[in-house]
Amino acid sequence: MLILLVLLQIKHMFADFYLQTPRMLSGRDKYLHFGRAEHAGVHALGSIIVFVLMGAPVLFTFWVVLAEWVVHFHIDWAKACWSVRKKHSPTEAGFWRAAGTDQALHQMTYLAMAWAWCLCVA
Repeated sequence: MLILLVLLQIKHMFADFYLQTPRMLSGRDKYLHFGRAEHAGVHALGSIIVFVLMGAPVLFTFWVVLAEWVVHFHIDWAKACWSVRKKHSPTEAGFWRAAGTDQALHQMTYLAMAWAWCLCVA
């Protein structure tokens, strides 16, 4: 499980901090936002790679990654709505509270995915 969590962390770092495009970052407070869907898709693709490397069955991988896509999409949407409404900038504590909450929720998602992997696969 530790290897799975490390791989999910590496995937998260690249998907959240290296692979975001301007389209993914703009207008994120709109619910039907293609850029956010695309960003969640980058996360999903990375997770598919992780679960393939871990030898997870195809059906398990499909369902857990679909759930991750939905959860990631909504976590990011909620953060965007909050951030736009509050107009926080990186110089304000509220910005960092929102960013920290967003990241913590993503990490809890990975713990849930690892738990599902342990229950269903390992």
